[in-house]
Amino acid sequence: MDEASKQPVLPRTWRPRAVRMVAYGLGLLIVATMAVLAAILPGDWRIMDRLLLVGLGVAIAAGLHLIARPRLVAADGGVTVVNGIRTHVLSWAEVVDIRMPVGEPWPSVDLSDGTTLAVMGIQSADGELALRNLEEFRSLLHDRGEAQEPGRS
Repeated sequence: MDEASKQPVLPRTWRPRAVRMVAYGLGLLIVATMAVLAAILPGDWRIMDRLLLVGLGVAIAAGLHLIARPRLVAADGGVTVVNGIRTHVLSWAEVVDIRMPVGEPWPSVDLSDGTTLAVMGIQSADGELALRNLEEFRSLLHDRGEAQEPGRS
């Protein structure tokens, strides 16, 4: 954060902490377990069977990576929202507001076209960190977001 203005220095990336630790830790554990299992299987298992067993572990870890992948990136040029498989690149003017009602797993942004978009890069499972991250993004949005309507102060 820039101490003079209390604004995050751009570009700034927010990622969920708890979900990433669990997903990557579990992925590593599964791949390691499959590798050990492939090594200690009885001799009548062929090499291809063993490789497929390790490959299954890698495939499961890849699926877990999709769970750990979400992030929210704020840059001078706009906002990038990465949710699992899809990536959304938005200009600051497209993002009207961000909100995370109590009990919701992650916030959503209201877009200028009237739709909403989930922002899985900030997750309520992170507790106070999630609230701080939400406020950081909200302050950036206030400064860089959609311009005021004419006649409003």
